[in-house]
Amino acid sequence: MKDGIIILNKPKGVTSRALDNMITHKLGLKKVGHLGTLDPFAEGVLVVACNKGCKFLPYLGDERKKYLATLRLGAYSSTGDTDGEIEEREFPTGLTEEKINEALSSFLGSSFQLPPMTSAIKINGEALYKAARRGEVKERKEREIYVHEIKLISFKDNSVTFEVDVSKGTYIRVLGEDIAKKLGTVGYLTALKRISVGLIDIKDAVGPDELTEDNIVSPLPYITTPRIELNDEQYQDAMFGKRIFFDNVKEDQILLVHKGEAVAVYKREEGNKFRSERGLF
Repeated sequence: MKDGIIILNKPKGVTSRALDNMITHKLGLKKVGHLGTLDPFAEGVLVVACNKGCKFLPYLGDERKKYLATLRLGAYSSTGDTDGEIEEREFPTGLTEEKINEALSSFLGSSFQLPPMTSAIKINGEALYKAARRGEVKERKEREIYVHEIKLISFKDNSVTFEVDVSKGTYIRVLGEDIAKKLGTVGYLTALKRISVGLIDIKDAVGPDELTEDNIVSPLPYITTPRIELNDEQYQDAMFGKRIFFDNVKEDQILLVHKGEAVAVYKREEGNKFRSERGLF
């Protein structure tokens, strides 16, 4: 099977796009894409879609992501991580685990975050990081983020390791800098590992060196969109993209399945009439 997704354990020091290219050549695929880019210094879960599996990417439920991060206090990085220019600063005295836990807890819930200049967000068609390489600073808008959970794992040798469960679009580098500021100092991430994306967990991930075609799996178990099992007549209608009527369906977006295979995603048009949003066959 060459259609589906790969749950990849991305190593440090390589770009997400480079891994896409490697997988394309290694497995002889025609089309490859990934869900949620990881910076080169970061590691962990990278969901890679293969061939027709790319159609499933918008429905894989990546609204929540979990990370394990290590924040070094008392030093500043121009990029918020190990790839930037590092400037040593004075380390604050009197820090305790209790104070750190208090600072971490203050970030729970909704807040606003300014995307870093090193991000891939595009302004006027150009990624911010490209402007940053020229030494330019672009005007950016704050984005609302949500921290579902955050907890201290360890505090040792000026470094704070914490685990955090956040909404899609949250920059952990910026969160790290904000945590350091809350503690009365500066800081940058020395390590970052993504341990889950929606229902997809790192325990199911495979490294690039061990990767084979057998590691291409069905995306169906990881789709959070409510699903409807079609009868044969509805299946034929869905294959032709026809509108279908469904009674007693509360959701506005549904995944249509027939005999264990994904057929399409349909969207409510009006009342109990649904129209095709995307075919998945």
